[in-house]
Amino acid sequence: MTDKTYNVLFLCTGNSARSIMAEAILNVLGHGRFKAYSAGSRPSGQVQPMARELAEAIGFDASQVRSKNWDEFAVEGAPEMDIVITVCDNAAGEACPVWLGHPALAHWGVPDPVAATGNEEDRRRAYTAEFATLRRRIELLLSLPLQSLDRLAAQAKLGEIGRVGAE
Repeated sequence: MTDKTYNVLFLCTGNSARSIMAEAILNVLGHGRFKAYSAGSRPSGQVQPMARELAEAIGFDASQVRSKNWDEFAVEGAPEMDIVITVCDNAAGEACPVWLGHPALAHWGVPDPVAATGNEEDRRRAYTAEFATLRRRIELLLSLPLQSLDRLAAQAKLGEIGRVGAE
């Protein structure tokens, strides 16, 4: 058994919903074995209220969460990431910074609930559905024997997880 805490960075373009929800889920379900962060290539500057609400509903303290640029994690002194996961198709296609430590990289594309149309109930359904998809994928991440996988094997397993629920 290892005492290692794995640092995971979730990336999205706006860092206002999907990446924030993933950060919250992993920090709650990871029970200290993981430290999750989130950022965006072009952060919106705000956290979507429904994303914040869902994060808080599972016990995440969202008081310190904010929409931020991924450059904060690519500078000297930033936490070294073990895993970097894009959760939106736009961020997956962008040129990412060079991450210190050569983390395992994966793409877990999730539809953007911010783009949901309709009334509040329709939008809430979209947020809840994407939150559930992220939670299921994070539960699978938590079941991986990361301490016994090299970076390439971990990256392959993380890629497989990214296809769960994408059918």
